[in-house]
Amino acid sequence: MRVSPQKARLVLGLIKGKRVEAALNTLAFTNKGIAPAVLKLLRSAVENANYLSAEKGLDVDLDNLYVKNAIANEGPRMKRIRPAPMGRAYRYQRRMAHIEIALAEKKKAAVSADAETGVEAPKKAARKPAAKKAPAKKAAVKTAAKKTAAKKSAPKAKK
Repeated sequence: MRVSPQKARLVLGLIKGKRVEAALNTLAFTNKGIAPAVLKLLRSAVENANYLSAEKGLDVDLDNLYVKNAIANEGPRMKRIRPAPMGRAYRYQRRMAHIEIALAEKKKAAVSADAETGVEAPKKAARKPAAKKAPAKKAAVKTAAKKTAAKKSAPKAKK
């Protein structure tokens, strides 16, 4: 896409982790220039999942799909030149982004099956956090004590 990756990441951050229906609604009402392109990409990903479910025989429930990962990586850059005063030219770069969206299916049936059988997942033993070491203040106290002792023991000069 001919948009900088930083601008694309702003829109992708809105839909990351959401259910597909909520992500489609969010993109439909987002007021950014890249939002329609991301919406088209998300619809394509849903249709790919539908194709896998119908034609390839994989068991994919379209109602439980969510956006697992949405990233925008940097693509190629176009180097351009802009005219500048006094016959000079300024160079700038037109950035492009590679946008990737990954969908996954939330497994709610597995959680309910464990609840029916009464099997509980083993819990991790709670560990006590390690105690932090206090900073060494004794060295500063010893040096201060030596200085005061040296002042007391030093003979006073008489006039």
